[in-house]
Amino acid sequence: MRYVDGFLLPVPKRNMKAYLRMAKAAARIWREHGALEYREAVGDDLAVKMGVSFPRRAKSKAGETVVFAWIVYKSRAHRDRVNAKVMKDPRLAAMMKDAAMPFDCKRMSYGGFAIKVAA
Repeated sequence: MRYVDGFLLPVPKRNMKAYLRMAKAAARIWREHGALEYREAVGDDLAVKMGVSFPRRAKSKAGETVVFAWIVYKSRAHRDRVNAKVMKDPRLAAMMKDAAMPFDCKRMSYGGFAIKVAA
């Protein structure tokens, strides 16, 4: 079964254009190194009445929205190989400098997920 890296992060609305530029560049890097899919989705309908909303889970503040993102791989081993290449890519290193980040990396949630149901 395929494997997914998932991300949840609050992004200041004023930084969304810069964030999306960075995300598009990151998508190219991940895809060039073998990721099957790279998706970034910006919160649109987040005022839910059931469970814990994404903004609450992400501890978003006034003026922020939430981004839900995922990268798809063939397997966990494939993810590990792709990410090893991505982390050595100088283009990613240039983007990761704290001063250039359009969001607070310390508030990003991340995890790897084994897909068990696919319909």
